[in-house]
Amino acid sequence: MIALAAIALTATPALAGPKWAIAIHGGAGVIERKDLTPEAEAAYRTAMARAVATGIAVLDKGGSAMDAVEAVIREMEDDPLFNAGRGAVFTAEGRNELDAAVMDGATLKAGSVAGVTRTRHPISLARAVMERSRHVMMIGAGADAFAASAGLEQVEPSWFFTERRWAQLEKALTDQGLPVPPRPQGAPAPHAFLVIPDDRKFGTVGVVALDTAGNVAAGTSTGGMTAKRWGRVGDAPIIGAGTYASNQSCAVSATGTGEYFIRLTVASEICALVQYKGLTLQAAADTVIQGRLTALGGDGGVVALAPDGQVAWSFNTTGMYRARAAEGQTPVVSIYKDEP
Repeated sequence: MIALAAIALTATPALAGPKWAIAIHGGAGVIERKDLTPEAEAAYRTAMARAVATGIAVLDKGGSAMDAVEAVIREMEDDPLFNAGRGAVFTAEGRNELDAAVMDGATLKAGSVAGVTRTRHPISLARAVMERSRHVMMIGAGADAFAASAGLEQVEPSWFFTERRWAQLEKALTDQGLPVPPRPQGAPAPHAFLVIPDDRKFGTVGVVALDTAGNVAAGTSTGGMTAKRWGRVGDAPIIGAGTYASNQSCAVSATGTGEYFIRLTVASEICALVQYKGLTLQAAADTVIQGRLTALGGDGGVVALAPDGQVAWSFNTTGMYRARAAEGQTPVVSIYKDEP
């Protein structure tokens, strides 16, 4: 009788959840209605809606979670609204240094890169590290060299230049009493740009996805922090801190002050609470973000997704650019804290 009961239990689906789902973030921080102009708000909502539509197109046709993650993040890396790829912030030396990571929940395989300066799509490089090398993480010039050998598109560093991010660097360095470096070689002449408040906003992009095969995946891409120095690397490319995925628990992508997310291993901690404590995904995310991260003095947020279709996001800032969709549900795009 025990054996029969066990067989019946395994044969019954865990939950009649959606066959596929996706959640996306485009950065968290001090984002308030009084600060965002109608033009800027519309631009972000349009960009997030376009990103989630890209993910839907992959998943609804039976594409893999990893394919959806990569497709969405590649698009966001090309959008100068976000602090990833083209639109990344500058280091104190006037460089764009890019970080990214991916993780496959079915196999626990992962790939990440840090300090990339010439690879157009760092997220694709992270996937190449995972699938086409013996390693999990590569950094700097070596990572770019591997990208070139793998046939990934290489660009001049000036390709990542945006006037808005350069203006942010000039202000940050001036406020800190540090010298402003020369304008990068190949950068366009100074020009007008869409003004968007960026006080304590983290524009890292990230995606978690569930595919029709029941697999989850996570990916994150970022330019780091404005005026960062000494080769600083945040949580985005650190597996378990800013990016994590396991079919046994959940997939998580984070955005915020990376030093705190690293110390708390935020992404894997949320998944551990789901797997070993039996918490719902939302409860696990809130326990870590609203509880542990806040108590430590860190700020930011996460998007998360479980193999049974649960989708959650949690952030302790006033806003987070975010979107979600699932089979049979209307896509949701939100910015402010009081939005669903």
